[in-house]
Amino acid sequence: MKKQQSADRILYLLKTRGPQTVLALAEDLDMTPMGARQHVKRMEGEGLVESYERAESVGRPRQYWALTDRGNARFPDRHADLTLSLLQQVKTLFGDEGLERLIAMREIETEQLYRDALSAVSDLGDRVRRLAELRSAEGYMAEALTEADGSWLLVENHCPICAAAAFCQGFCRSELAIFQRVLDAEVQRVSFIQEGDRRCAYRILARPPVVEPMVV
Repeated sequence: MKKQQSADRILYLLKTRGPQTVLALAEDLDMTPMGARQHVKRMEGEGLVESYERAESVGRPRQYWALTDRGNARFPDRHADLTLSLLQQVKTLFGDEGLERLIAMREIETEQLYRDALSAVSDLGDRVRRLAELRSAEGYMAEALTEADGSWLLVENHCPICAAAAFCQGFCRSELAIFQRVLDAEVQRVSFIQEGDRRCAYRILARPPVVEPMVV
C-alpha cells in the first residue's frame, strides 16, 4: 500500500511540476534519495516514467524524470471514447454548424456557473483563485500563481476533456473566451497542451481603467 501511495504521489508531482530530479522528489516525499530512486526505477519498469539528462549551467548534466504517455494516462480523460463518439456523430448529422452550436450551448452554461460562483468576489486575485478551485473540481488540477510583474497565472496541469479538445479546438477557444468575460480581465493563453506543452496556462492582467474624456 505504501509503495502505491508513494508512486501515486510521484505521478502527481511530475504531473503538476513537470520533470524532477530524484533529489527534488525525495525532498517533497520526505524520504531518502535512495528510496525515491527505487520508486522511480520501479515505475520506469512499468512504463510510467522515463529519464533524460539536462545540461546545467555549471557541472555535469543532471538526470530528470518525467511522465510517459502511459503515466499521463493515469490521469483520466472524462469518458473520452464516449465523448469522441458523440462529437463525431454530431458532426456527421449536423455538420460543423451543429458542432459549433453544441460548443456555444456549453459555453453559456459554463459561463453562468462561473459567474454565479464569482458573483460575491471583487478582487481579481481572489477571482482567479476561486476560478482555479472551480476548475480543479472539474478535474483540471488548476492552480493560481502570482507573477513578479503583478499579473496572475491560471495553470491547468491536466485536461479532462483532452480527446474532445483534440477533435475540435472550439472547446479551447470557448474556454478562453469564458475566462476573459468572467474575470473581466485581459487573459492570454501562454501554454497549450494541444500544441505540445505540458500544461495549459493563462496570463491574467487587470484591464486598465477607462478614462472618460474631459468635457470642455
